[in-house]
Amino acid sequence: MGNCASAVDAFVQRGSRSSPSAAPVNASAGMSSSRRTSSSATTGKLSTLSTSTFMPSTVSGVSVYDDYPDGHILESPDLKIYTFAELKSATRSFRPETVLGEGGFGKVYKGWVDEKTLNPSRSSTGTVVAVKKLNPESVQGMEQWQSEVNFLGRISHPNLVKLLGYCMDDNELLLVYEFMAKGSLENHLFRRGTVHEPLPWSLRLKILIGAARGLAFLHSSERQIIYRDFKASNILLDSHFNAKLSDFGLAKHGPDGEESHVTTRVMGTYGYAAPEPSVCEE
Repeated sequence: MGNCASAVDAFVQRGSRSSPSAAPVNASAGMSSSRRTSSSATTGKLSTLSTSTFMPSTVSGVSVYDDYPDGHILESPDLKIYTFAELKSATRSFRPETVLGEGGFGKVYKGWVDEKTLNPSRSSTGTVVAVKKLNPESVQGMEQWQSEVNFLGRISHPNLVKLLGYCMDDNELLLVYEFMAKGSLENHLFRRGTVHEPLPWSLRLKILIGAARGLAFLHSSERQIIYRDFKASNILLDSHFNAKLSDFGLAKHGPDGEESHVTTRVMGTYGYAAPEPSVCEE
């Protein structure tokens, strides 16, 4: 994948000299309700969670990736721990008008937090975040919630969505992410939600290259990470149409030590994975 990353960088340099910038497109954030294949396979043990507050510099207007422009992986998650009452306050009691979208895990709500402390803010002020709340009837649960915390909570890269914090309060499982103003690539491609203008090819290439960089980082890191759910609804776009991979509920560590490969049950989303393995479980 190192060669892939180099090829991507070379392509970006060529494209930046010839591709004009695209005008912003008005869109709302959202999440696909695409159906996943089920699995009881463990995606990874939950690391010891830090009680310290994770302070992403994007909150204060400075790029969180300045210190590690090529990505960085922490030894253990360093996230803010929220109570359910705090996130209920941040989302205005999970009102229907704050819903950004819904996926297999549950609904995603718009919330507001203080730009410095990340504590819930009042009267819709402060920094906007996305709060994902587990649906009790969802087939996804603790296992995929843990995977999100264990993987995204330790990873920092410009093309991976930043996880800011989490809540595990009785039976309530929630995750707090940076807000992606332009929503998912899927919404733009299929014109879902509000009216979307067609994406120009230069912008589509920018998005694809960004997503490829995110995958290249995961695959070429010291402890390889297998994403296993690459699809348009999991490619989110910020206000400048920078692509970031989201939803690491199915992620898994790659081979370790002398291992040449890993074995796993078939994972992914119907329609995005080859049908033969899904049918034959091979």
